[in-house]
Amino acid sequence: MGEPDVRDVLLRGELTLKGRLPWSSNATFLVEATLDDTTALAVYKPARGERPLWDFPAGLFRRELAAWLLSEALGWDLVPLTVEREGPYGEGSLQRFIAADFEQHYFTLRENAAHHPRLQRICAFDLVANNADRKSGHCLLGEDGAVYAIDNGLCFHVEPKLRTVIWDFGDEPLPLEVRGDLQRLAAGPLPEALGELLAPAERQALLKRARALVRAGRFPVDSGGHRYPWPLV
Repeated sequence: MGEPDVRDVLLRGELTLKGRLPWSSNATFLVEATLDDTTALAVYKPARGERPLWDFPAGLFRRELAAWLLSEALGWDLVPLTVEREGPYGEGSLQRFIAADFEQHYFTLRENAAHHPRLQRICAFDLVANNADRKSGHCLLGEDGAVYAIDNGLCFHVEPKLRTVIWDFGDEPLPLEVRGDLQRLAAGPLPEALGELLAPAERQALLKRARALVRAGRFPVDSGGHRYPWPLV
């Protein structure tokens, strides 16, 4: 199915719980959405299943949606299609399930230079989104050969929160296409749907980070090794 068709199924389809996904800090479920004779698998993250955090407001599922909208605004197709809707456990996000080789993750993918352009985009995306939790296992190798970035709920904080395993491109110049896309985003304003999901200060901080990365023209270096998430995978 094309993305518009999947979006329709996720927004309007009847949802059937298939099971809870393991190793998630918040309640996360695999669901099947069915509309007429069409089905699609999705990852469902209800607000009710979120653990309260001292530094992020409730409603992390909306940051999952905002991350998809940011990926779309950049034209990078990094984050799987994500929608907001009512589910079996209430309001939450539905993200298209990526059929992936789950033996692969960032630390294995980086060994193949063919994945570097995609990984560089994920790195730049996380810098702009201020991702506080880019673990290695949050980079999935899909059946289509593309690398996707999942679990983006801890993004868009006003304060510096970056925690990521992607430091291999440190001090390398931003690819020209990446820099051009960031420059277009930084010129503002943000797309309306994305802006509505963020507080005014978060919108300003997002644009400020994009402008700073464009000015630097290079990927940053974590010389102290303090900006890694835990666990790493």
